[in-house]
Parts: sequence; structure tokens; C-alpha cells
Amino acid sequence: MTDTVVISKRKIGPDAPPYVIAEMSANHNGSIEAALRIIEEAKKAGADALKMQTYTADTLTLDCADEDFVIHGGLWAGRTLHDLYKEAHTPWEWHKPLFEHARKVGITIFSTPFDSTAVDLLEDLNAPAYKIASFEAVDLALIRYVAATGKPMIISTGMADAEEILEAVDTARQAGCKELALLHCVSGYPAPAGEYNLRTIPDMAERFGVPVGLSDHTLSNATAIASVALGACVIEKHFTLDRSGGGPDDSFSVEPAQLASLCADVRTAWQALGAAGYHRRSSEKGNVQFRRSLYFVFDLPQGTVITPESVRSVRPGYGLAPKFLPEILGRKVCRDIAKNTPVTLECFE
Repeated sequence: MTDTVVISKRKIGPDAPPYVIAEMSANHNGSIEAALRIIEEAKKAGADALKMQTYTADTLTLDCADEDFVIHGGLWAGRTLHDLYKEAHTPWEWHKPLFEHARKVGITIFSTPFDSTAVDLLEDLNAPAYKIASFEAVDLALIRYVAATGKPMIISTGMADAEEILEAVDTARQAGCKELALLHCVSGYPAPAGEYNLRTIPDMAERFGVPVGLSDHTLSNATAIASVALGACVIEKHFTLDRSGGGPDDSFSVEPAQLASLCADVRTAWQALGAAGYHRRSSEKGNVQFRRSLYFVFDLPQGTVITPESVRSVRPGYGLAPKFLPEILGRKVCRDIAKNTPVTLECFE
């Protein structure tokens, strides 16, 4: 298994800037015009990809109001699963125009399929990659079906324990997936930053030998930016035109300005990582002159013995470093020295 993934010629891995995915999910709120604008705004904000979700209420659940199918707690309390997914889904007839529009504006587009028929639809559209949602990470049959396409796969791991993640990874590999990434995730909507335990990211990368990123459901960008310092190669964030739009996912999604900040800041964080080193940086070189160094504070005739009173450690840095003071005390100057002259080796016998 490789430690890099390539989606639409964009390398994803530790040696590349974080790959930012704007998750549209249900944030079109039933309007294809809104979906088209979300694609455009994701491109303007600097996201690498726009991701959809491909399902219908009937491919995801049963049309049933029994207690098992009613949501208890959270944003969608009291609704049936079928009712929620009927509202939230992206109509399949939208997929082709949305894919065409994304390619026109120059942003990669792919989707999360929730069953084999969704994969078939996305294959017809030549989707460049696939995302497995956290809730489907235990659907090994779906993972096998996606792996058989030979496309890169990203699996979210919210709610999954280490054994379940390993089963998903092994299933993908055995079914032919050569390019796989995992997303550390907390499947709360929204999720508290304090539950993210970002130190899991390097542990996952070591355990499973794949690039690891973050699916971020917190309300700010801080968690995503911090994750880059721990090796996150992918950042996924729900994206909307208006957080107050009233749709199922709007309230925990970022708006265009926040997405633009996220794209810029995670890439800055990645650049700041660099490599361990103690050399002088290019931006520092002009400031070396402002370090402390040794200067004569009196006029000294030739032959004068240097005493602690005749020399001080001050800025700027054109003289000998302060550490040389013990070595010059008691020595004689070999020429007349003017006050405020830097101490150099040429001043001595």
C-alpha cells in the first residue's frame, strides 16, 4: 500500500499540501441552482475538491415510522430516517450537470456512494475517486464494490474502533484498492473539539500505512489547522452558502469566507512544518547585526590593559560575541581605540 494517493493528478500525502474537500452534502437544500453555486464558491475559496453524497431515501433506509426508524436526540430529533434522507438527498438526475459544471469551473468533483447502484451511476460519470462515509465503514460489501473500480478510496472512521478500521482497510486492499486514505472523524453534528483526540492521526498512519486526514465537524477551523501539525494530509469540511439556511447540515457547515480561510491556513500550517534544523533562516540573516556583541566604552591608548569597565555587551552585533569577554580581559590593545568601537581580534597584540 502506498503512502500517497493521487486524485485528478493531485498528490495527497505527507509531502504535499493538505487536500481540502468541501462537502456539499445536503446544503443545496433542494435547489440545483444552489448546488451549482456551491461548486463555484468552493473553487473560489481554494478547495481542491467538491464532494457530494449519492443516495436516495429508498437506497439508504426503509419508509417506516416504527420506533427503530425515528431519530432521537441531536439536530434531527423526531424525524424518521426516510423523511430526513428524502429531504437531504441529491437527485440522481442532478449528478451529470453538477459533474459537468465542476469540470467547467476547474474543481475536482467526486461523491460518497451508499450502495452499489450509486457506484454504478458515479462510474458512468467517470468519478475520479470515492469516499466511504463513517456510517458505512462497516459495510464491507460496499467497500469491496468500490475497490473493484480501481479508483482511489477515502474512508471516514467516525464511530469505528481499531478492529473495524482494520477490517475496512484489509477489505479494501484485498478487493484491489491500491490508493487508500483514512479520515479521522468524530461523528457528532457538530462535534466538540475536545473529543477529537488529534494524536490519533499519527497513530492511524503508523498502524495502517496510509495517508490520514481529518473529517472536521467542529464549528471553527482551529481543529483542522491543528491537525496538520500532526500529519493530516486531507481536510474535509461541510460547506454551505449560508449557515442559517435552515437545511439539515447548514448549521455545522462553513460559509465561503471561512472555507477560504481554512484553505489558506492549513496550507500555511503545512509550510510551517518544514524539517527539523538549527541553521540560520534566510529571513533572519538581516537581523544578525542586532544581536549583542562587545564594544569599547572608553577611548583607550595603545597598550592599555582591557578591564571589565572598558568593555560592554551591547547591541549591535559587529563586535566579538559576548562569550569571548573572559578571553580578552587582561590583554593589551595594539593600537589607539576610540570610544564606541566594536571589539575585534585585530585590536589586540
